[in-house]
Amino acid sequence: MLTTIVDYESGNLHSAQKAFERVAREQDAGLVIVTSDPETVRRADRVVLPGDGAFPACRRELFDHRGLFEAIEEAVVTNARPFLGICIGMQMLATRGREYEETAGFDWIGGEVVRIAPGEPGLKVPHMGWNDLVIDAAHPVLDGIETGDHAYFVHSYQFRVADPAHLLAHVDYGGPVTAIVGRGTMVGTQFHPEKSQATGLRLIANFLAWAP
Repeated sequence: MLTTIVDYESGNLHSAQKAFERVAREQDAGLVIVTSDPETVRRADRVVLPGDGAFPACRRELFDHRGLFEAIEEAVVTNARPFLGICIGMQMLATRGREYEETAGFDWIGGEVVRIAPGEPGLKVPHMGWNDLVIDAAHPVLDGIETGDHAYFVHSYQFRVADPAHLLAHVDYGGPVTAIVGRGTMVGTQFHPEKSQATGLRLIANFLAWAP
């Protein structure tokens, strides 16, 4: 089995690579490759799309890598390979983003990315640090993960899904903030599983074992 972590020069991939390689070794889940080569992504059994920074910049960087988005789309949409988006990689699944400017997303999961607006005084944006997950829907990638488990967040914008069925988990930060989305063979986490210790490693293990 081949898992590709897509490198489009948008963030430090070292910690994600190490976490995925560790879990893959532990459960004999095949090879993990960090790549920007469209052909490697196209033949992957699983695709991971990370992303750090701002939605418009990440999208531009991805589409500036010729043929890379098309390869992701072929693997995930056409061939139904399991997909995991992390942070901005999750946000780009949306119909559009509203960070700095309106920017088209992949529109694979309906909704939009909007600025967090905590309803309690004193809560700062960005939402940064550990928070407790609230599980909204069962999903294979959440096997063994429960409400109250911790995950690590660093973000100022959140994905508001158009269909509540696509919301798998949220956290409370002066109101609900989307933590995990999913539709079909696609899943996205706003938090960084590679930085979320036991919870994150469990989610990675579940993703590598997932057979939709």
